[in-house]
Amino acid sequence: MIKITKKEAVFFRYFSEMIEMTHTASVALENLMNDYTDVQSKIKAISEIEHSCDLHVHTVMKTLNAAFITPIDREDIFLIAKEIDNIIDHIEETAHRFVIYNVKEVKPESKELAHLITVSIVQLKIIFDELIKMKHNGSMFAAIIEVNKLENQGDDIYRDELTKLFKEEENPVDVIRWQGILSYLEKALDACEDVANIVEGVVMKHA
Repeated sequence: MIKITKKEAVFFRYFSEMIEMTHTASVALENLMNDYTDVQSKIKAISEIEHSCDLHVHTVMKTLNAAFITPIDREDIFLIAKEIDNIIDHIEETAHRFVIYNVKEVKPESKELAHLITVSIVQLKIIFDELIKMKHNGSMFAAIIEVNKLENQGDDIYRDELTKLFKEEENPVDVIRWQGILSYLEKALDACEDVANIVEGVVMKHA
């Protein structure tokens, strides 16, 4: 456990703000998929959130470059910021694929994956709320384990649906369409797990 000053804690505030943006984008993606109307404006809203998150990443890097002392290793701050950004990038790319691939109807399995992303991000919020304590914490590690479990569930759905696509789908365009969308959803879930694993490593180093 280490003592963190108010000035150093700014990085944890940036992380929490980025996770909140990511959660907002994930909920917006679920809304797009569950209420598949006004698609362009919903995608635009997600893109605006992603842009705000990009600005936060730049702020983190600028603050990191100017900081003499950091609460955790500089490379860990960089990795956490970039991996959170990856989550929201994959969410945005998923949303854009619905227009790019001219999707008319949303597959239930893709909705399941989108929901797993949202639930994973809720767990990440818990993790970052606890991170500033920088010690072994039951709530944090329970959340990390839950993110790992959710990612495994997502892998199962992803593999099963890909298998069905290549076995049962006769239209090659639909195979390409849904392989692409499911892939980005799976990447978002992977990025959630990556964030959780990075934070776990950080806490173990400073325990």
